[in-house]
Amino acid sequence: GNFVTHKTYREKQAGLVELWPTFKPEPQEDVDPWDAPLDYKNHQSAELRLANKIADTVQGWIKDKEILTAENRPIEPGDILILVRRRARFAEAMVSSLKKRSIPVAGADRMMLTDQIVVMDLLAAGRFSVMPEDSLSMAEVLKSPLVGWSDEDLFALAHNRTSSLWAELSKRRQENEPFKTAFKVLNRLLAQADFTPPYEFYADLLQNGGRKKLIARLGFDAEDPLDEFLSLALDFERTHTPSLQGFLHWVTAGGTQIKRDMETSGNEVRVMTVHGAKGLEAPVVFLTDTCKAPDGRLDARVQWSSDQPEMLWAPYTDVRCKVFTTWTDKARENQIREYRRLLYVAMTRAKDRLYITGFEDKKGRSEGCWYDLMHTVMEDLGTQIPCEDSEPLLRYETAQEVPVGDAKTQNSAPIIAPLPDWAHAIAPDEPSPARPFSPSKIEPEAPPTYGPFAGDHSDRFKRGNLVHKLLETLPDLAVNQREQAAKDWLALPGHDLNQAQQNEILHETLSVLTHSDFASLFSTDSLAEVAVSGVIGEHVVSARLDRLSITNDEVTVVDYKTNRPAPKDPTKVPEAYLRQMAIYQALLQNIYPHHRIRCVLLWTDGPHAMVLEDALLKIYRPIEGSP
Repeated sequence: GNFVTHKTYREKQAGLVELWPTFKPEPQEDVDPWDAPLDYKNHQSAELRLANKIADTVQGWIKDKEILTAENRPIEPGDILILVRRRARFAEAMVSSLKKRSIPVAGADRMMLTDQIVVMDLLAAGRFSVMPEDSLSMAEVLKSPLVGWSDEDLFALAHNRTSSLWAELSKRRQENEPFKTAFKVLNRLLAQADFTPPYEFYADLLQNGGRKKLIARLGFDAEDPLDEFLSLALDFERTHTPSLQGFLHWVTAGGTQIKRDMETSGNEVRVMTVHGAKGLEAPVVFLTDTCKAPDGRLDARVQWSSDQPEMLWAPYTDVRCKVFTTWTDKARENQIREYRRLLYVAMTRAKDRLYITGFEDKKGRSEGCWYDLMHTVMEDLGTQIPCEDSEPLLRYETAQEVPVGDAKTQNSAPIIAPLPDWAHAIAPDEPSPARPFSPSKIEPEAPPTYGPFAGDHSDRFKRGNLVHKLLETLPDLAVNQREQAAKDWLALPGHDLNQAQQNEILHETLSVLTHSDFASLFSTDSLAEVAVSGVIGEHVVSARLDRLSITNDEVTVVDYKTNRPAPKDPTKVPEAYLRQMAIYQALLQNIYPHHRIRCVLLWTDGPHAMVLEDALLKIYRPIEGSP
């Protein structure tokens, strides 16, 4: 039952409101067009001069560690919010001025992506990549920073040609250095277009010098559109078939508008509209676009009243009737009230400091604009502060009368509890490797294999891999189909085998499959390339068995070995192989505890099968804690 009061301001805390003089257009003298170029005078617009003034002020605060009195800490970029009434040239100039001074800035809160020149260049590169005959898109790419041609370079290629630009460039690519460079860039795009998803296509383009070239030509303003464009490509791949042609159509047809969530922005200056700032708050706020107010130029040419069914249309001023004028005046009053409500929203975004400024055009300030409304109040409240380079500014401020850090007046810094003892202790060793242990990779290198590839270290295991693949796949085919299938597969260009090598591998493989002693190993009841995993001691073990046969009381595991020459005595088998088979036996024993596990090494040289005795494998069986 207690009465709740809502206070619209913080009492007894430091606050500041400053009204800066507006920035007016610089007077421009009439210049004789036939004067020498040295007589040219550079004139900066009022918008640009205001943007530079604000950026210099922010830079000075950060450099000098300006203290935010109410919170007793230096001002940071994330404390600053710059508000505009409309998204126009000033917002772009403001972002650019901040970036030139290396001040972190979140960019515009809304952006029409396809209107950005850097995105147009990327879209042109995509259109050319999916259709090289599109000479217009190719010309756009050539003139863009991605290639950087001049008008003379493009004219030299395009003039008097008899085919498309790409065909002409392909034919004349060795003619001069610009042609060579352009062909190299465009040929790389074409090579990737059919096989690369949109994100990877553009990421590769930007990573290989594209981003650096675009930013060097277009400035830091190009960074935000580039990042948003790449994010859009990722979003497209999540919900569509990742084709470059589909992505280009999706972007251009949708006219994508990017809207940033400024509330979750990091420690960056925010530049946004007053409408977009509703619900947000910042310690320091700049009101910039304050000199324009709604006028008759925006009056609707169709008017109606909520309490009457008629609708009136008056395309010209001289045909407006009294009723139409009355309805127009009423609509304008509503517009003015909304204009002033928006001013309230803008001013109440400021938590500690509010800076009011603006820029005028040749016509000066509009009657009843935000600046005039606030100037009337500040003349009574504020104190004039002289400025060196402009008219005096008006300042109204309050002192800090309560202790800084009082929980009732501000958000105090969170209390950090001391870290527990375990946070300072050294982490214990992992109980198992980060990746499963593989028995086939116990030692860095397997014993050497001698054969037709022994002289080339790069093909060290090539012959063995080919034999393994044939022994895996051929048993699934009919007997009368195996030889021809093996010949066709070995003859594939990717294997890079001469006829003698193909015949040698074919003979070795078929000798194994047709050997009567191995018929049971390759029966239809056996399995090829069986993946098994388990735990031995504290280790996770993962393995892939070449061949596995399971009966009611016995499990036979076969591992192919292509060593040449192959040992005949089990005691001559390399220790790595014996340890590998012992681990296989231990794994399978856990899976089939009531079966006998029989381990067989099938040597393709010969061929002959070697059954490894349990007594021999027991020597190499893993002990508790280590495989």
